[in-house]
Parts: sequence; structure tokens; C-alpha cells
Amino acid sequence: MGDKHRIRFEPVGIEIEADEEETVLDAAFRQGVQLMHGCKEGQCSSCKSFLLDGDQQMERYSTFALADYESEEGYVLLCRAHAYGDLTVELINYDEEMLLSGIPPREVRTTVAAVEPMTHDIVRLTLDPGDELPYRTGQYVDIRVPGTEHWRSFSMAQLPGGTLEFLIKRYPGGLFSGLLDGTLRPGDPLTVKGPYGTCVMRDAPDRDLILLAGGAGMAPILAQLRGLAATGSIRRTRFYYGARTERDLFALDEIAELGSRLPDFAFVPALSEDPSGSYEQGLITDVVDRHEGDLSTADAYLCGPPPMCDAALDLLTGKGMPEERIFLDKFTTSTDT
Repeated sequence: MGDKHRIRFEPVGIEIEADEEETVLDAAFRQGVQLMHGCKEGQCSSCKSFLLDGDQQMERYSTFALADYESEEGYVLLCRAHAYGDLTVELINYDEEMLLSGIPPREVRTTVAAVEPMTHDIVRLTLDPGDELPYRTGQYVDIRVPGTEHWRSFSMAQLPGGTLEFLIKRYPGGLFSGLLDGTLRPGDPLTVKGPYGTCVMRDAPDRDLILLAGGAGMAPILAQLRGLAATGSIRRTRFYYGARTERDLFALDEIAELGSRLPDFAFVPALSEDPSGSYEQGLITDVVDRHEGDLSTADAYLCGPPPMCDAALDLLTGKGMPEERIFLDKFTTSTDT
């Protein structure tokens, strides 16, 4: 272990201790401070903050997440930053409701319970945790790729308290998803670490809900829908799901059943590459634009590829939704073999 330093976050006045060998974000996780974050790998910019004072160094990161001119001005990515002295950091994005409600991540051993195809390229992976893994609906964990030191991040689709369920898209050459072709079998051990993520339902019973997902981004949004049905929510809820073709749609029966338990719910799937007339046509953001008017009194929960999330942010804020009421998981993919 290295030397330890104090990190003060402004404007919230929270202080933590960080070891030089851990990132500032990991130090916050360890002490139950839930900073905004996404990929944890320097690719998504969710944890971008401004260094007011102190000495730090960053691990390698993508200039798409932090441009060179931003780094020169003093911006840092907390998932890449190591403290080499006491730091004062100004948080750009934070949620006071979540800041001190973090669950410190833990590493647990699990066993594969089932690997089931949902579509031609999306698989449901179910794990039995050997030890308790507390998390909040909408969060994700990292799964270690067997036989390596690499980890991959996946959101839980199930409510907390039982098995861990994931909806994972298989990519050719995917370091982990490639194992879902039959290589990974029931009974195989897997190590998971978490929880992470801030796509957690906020207490706002008077606000409408927009749930929006694309592809395997279904997982945390389906978890939220399951949670809404379990608690008997009466909020106006609209679930928009984007897919390419009809064969990419799944979980339709369950979504219909969950929706039947909510008094004001509609599910709107949209196909971007299918000329059939069975479903809405076009990009999912275009479909939301056609269906929704003023959204100034609504919250949104999003999960999907970065282009979809970026387009949705622009659309929703353009319809009056406050950006601080948009909660998302903007996932990135890796196909390293």
C-alpha cells in the first residue's frame, strides 16, 4: 500500500481518505460515498470533476471522455485519478440523495445456475451467489473473466435478495460474452464484484416516469419495472425499447404482465431496421419524440449504447426535463480476445 491522503469534495464538504495505489473513485466506493460514475475505465466521462487543489496523476484514459484541453484546464476523471497529496475536488455532477447512501463493493464467489438464449444474440445468465451481495435495483457488478485478471460490467435485471440475473449481448470475440456460446455451463464458478452504478430509482412519487433502453440495456430498466410493479407504483410510466428487427425483441410477455399491475403504463417497442408494420418504426429517440410532449414534470431512466444515451439526453432536456432528473447507464463494450 502507498501513502494515504485526504480528498475533500466540494461543494458538498465530504472528505475521504485515499491510498496512492487506488483511484479516487475506488476510495470513495470503499467508504460508502456514491460519486457519479459509469464505465470506471476512463471512457464515459460520468465521473469528470475539476481539481481545485493538490497533486494527482491519471491512468490512461480516452480523450473522448476527457479532451486534452479539459485536462490542461484542470478537469480530471476520478476513475483514473490517483492522489499524491491532499486534494480538493469540485464535483460537476452529483446527487445529494445518493452521495452518502453507497454500498461498499465486495467480491463474492458465485455459481452459474443457468445460461439461456433470449434472442439470437442476447443471453440470460443467472448466478447463485455463495455470499450475500447487497445492491440496489438498477445497479451493476463486475464479473471476472475466468482464467484472467480482466473484468466485465453487467447490470442486474432481478430485484435484490436472490439470484443474480443478467441480460448479456454476445459479441464475436467478446472476452466474456464469447463464453456464453456453451463454454460457460451450470455449476461453473464466477467471481463478481460490486455493486456499482447510480441508475437507482429516486423517491419522486409525483413525477412521471420515462424508461428507455436499447439492446442489452433492457436489464436495469426491466429491474426498475419489476420494482415498480412490486411496490404498486401509481406513477404514469412509459417504457420505450429500441431494437433493430422483430427477432431482437424479448421479454414481451413479462413486460405485459408487469404493466398490467400498474394503473398508467404503456410499453412502446420500436424497430430501426424492420419495415414490418407490427411495431413503431425508427430510432427509439424519434419514437419518444413523437409520443411525448412536455416532460418538465418527469424523470427518466436510460440504459443503452452511448449514441442512444447522448441522443436521448438531448431530446429529453429539449422537452423540458431537468438534466439532474435523467439517470442513466451509458455502457461501453469491449471485444478484446
